[in-house]
Amino acid sequence: MNNDSFFSMDKLVEFGLGMAMAQQMVNVMNQSMQNMYIPGSAQTLPKPEIYYVAVDGTQVGPLNGGELMHLVNQGKVNKDTLCWMPGMQAWQTVEQTPAVLKLIALTPPPLNI
Repeated sequence: MNNDSFFSMDKLVEFGLGMAMAQQMVNVMNQSMQNMYIPGSAQTLPKPEIYYVAVDGTQVGPLNGGELMHLVNQGKVNKDTLCWMPGMQAWQTVEQTPAVLKLIALTPPPLNI
């Protein structure tokens, strides 16, 4: 066989390396496309967070973010309030729970006119 033949060892190695590179490129593209969020697509949206808090020694919840912010505005929830979310091992203070602390930080102060 001469080296110009498709079946020469050099050509087969080149073909194999080219196929391996192409497969890696396709895998990277597929992975990137799977991680991409497309508005209006049938992809599942993240589930809303559910919160529980202890108000005056009583468990209150499940609450969504808006309901929790309302309790913050009423002064019933602050950084020392005990809270719990699915996935947590035990009740912790709001100050120790970043997801809840973020909601308190985003809650505007009451409007005093």
